[in-house]
Amino acid sequence: MSPTTRIEDELADGVRRIAEFTTRQGRLTAFSVILVTWHAGAWHTVRVYDNRHGQNEMHRHTLSGGKQPAETFHHGTASEAHTMAWRAVEAGYREMIAGWLT
Repeated sequence: MSPTTRIEDELADGVRRIAEFTTRQGRLTAFSVILVTWHAGAWHTVRVYDNRHGQNEMHRHTLSGGKQPAETFHHGTASEAHTMAWRAVEAGYREMIAGWLT
């Protein structure tokens, strides 16, 4: 098994996307894509996509209620789900953060 790779990029001022993934024999097997934002002097998780429980899940977070129950967001491979999550965060982070503020 390959070590976990971590990629972090800044989407806007105070907004970061953090991705981690592990490959095995050249195939992506485990991943997470996390959207975080700086608010009130600290980093907060807004959205998490991962496959830690054997399926491709998404967790919304809210400022008032914290982590929400998982929702399946993709039924394909881990690699496909990782790509979809990576793109979804980039395209929708503004709306995701607005929803997190509730």
